[in-house]
Amino acid sequence: MPTAVAELNGYRKDRINHDEPVPAAGEVEPPAWMVAVHQLADDGEESALQVWRRLAPDLIAKKVLTPWDVEAFAVYCTSVVGYRRAAIEVAVEGMTTRGSQGVVKNPAVTAMKDCADLMNRYGAKFGLTPSDRAALAIKPDEGKGKGAERLLG
Repeated sequence: MPTAVAELNGYRKDRINHDEPVPAAGEVEPPAWMVAVHQLADDGEESALQVWRRLAPDLIAKKVLTPWDVEAFAVYCTSVVGYRRAAIEVAVEGMTTRGSQGVVKNPAVTAMKDCADLMNRYGAKFGLTPSDRAALAIKPDEGKGKGAERLLG
């Protein structure tokens, strides 16, 4: 559990890592593979890179998204797009489809579930779910301290 969350949850002080490593300041850019996929798959739908560009600036400003987190956030952005695409397929084709053995569950339903699970798991790491966000507070002078000090209110 991250130090900031442990402190917010009232963990004993001797169980909290007060020397948590803090990423060095630096540019937070989407991974090169995400940019390449965006260029290859330009199909008019919102891409993972566009999700990144929509959400990342606010997360970077709040010091939640750092250079160390780019791959994990890329997984989140990719799962958002995967979920949307699967949801469209389910809306068009329905929850079931005809298979060789009769009516079967549309594989897009499973894809939706898998992407939703990834969105929840990775989104929680960045405070992108309401319950995870409720557990955190960010100081107005964020970034002045190190480790949990930059997140605790």
